[in-house]
Amino acid sequence: MIASVYVPHELKSHDGKRLDFKFHLLRSQQLLIGHLGYGADAELLVPQMLQNYHLNLTMQGRSMVTQAGRRVVTTGMCQGVMVRPFDDFTVRWSPDALQYAVLLSSKAVEEHLGVLLNHPVEGPIDFSLGFDMTTGAGQGLVSAVRFLRSELARPGGVAEFPLALRQLESFVLTQLLLAVPHSYSDELCTPTKPAQRNRIKDVIDLVDSQPESDLSIARLAEVAGVSAKSLQVGFREATGITPMAYVRKVRLERVRNELISLAGRRSITDIATYWGFLHLGRFSSYYRQQYGETPTETVRKALRG
Repeated sequence: MIASVYVPHELKSHDGKRLDFKFHLLRSQQLLIGHLGYGADAELLVPQMLQNYHLNLTMQGRSMVTQAGRRVVTTGMCQGVMVRPFDDFTVRWSPDALQYAVLLSSKAVEEHLGVLLNHPVEGPIDFSLGFDMTTGAGQGLVSAVRFLRSELARPGGVAEFPLALRQLESFVLTQLLLAVPHSYSDELCTPTKPAQRNRIKDVIDLVDSQPESDLSIARLAEVAGVSAKSLQVGFREATGITPMAYVRKVRLERVRNELISLAGRRSITDIATYWGFLHLGRFSSYYRQQYGETPTETVRKALRG
């Protein structure tokens, strides 16, 4: 089953024990997330992934990954591995090892990085094989993958709302590019000049006219023709808030309009999720900050006329 999902490979058991295989798979548009363990001292010999990068997040136990003369030993919640697509690799699992095994389209990862940098990325990205999951960026990546997985598994989760799903996929890709060292890391983290005011206006016009569209920071940077960092700095200088805070403000306005016009005919949760608010507690807090009342209070007032 694993071979048909990821890539055909060879599996060896080193302790002679029968495998106690556990596997749960979820898919989004650009990512595939498996949660798996072998329950034995197992080794996988894996050929080139070709069109995909492979991310392993060790949740418990240990693993040892070897690729192109490099070797990394991971332990639960401490180290992760990012496998490049153009070299064979091996993975040896301890009997108690459990991992998130995330398959990512090379095209999606490279295009996302290109948007963040505001220039095309040529060829496969040279990622470090191992990376630290205990850093702020590493913890952010783990949290992003977990949240996407939980929402894909949940009835009524983000998989049913294309806008929210695109936002969450974009967030996972950004967290990945910040957490795992690679050949563009220095450029990604270098301070940049702020975007010009006319570019900021282009972004504001897009958000105002198409708040239901994909408005990830990567998309907004592409519209502005600048890097994501340049947009962040320029937007804050021009408006006093971040681009995503402005997106949130406009979408909250649309939520409020629907709460009033559709009072009692559509749930608050459905309306909020449709507009990209995935965490209802935070949504309610943002809404109250902006309007001085809760979404429920808005609906009650609308029903009273």
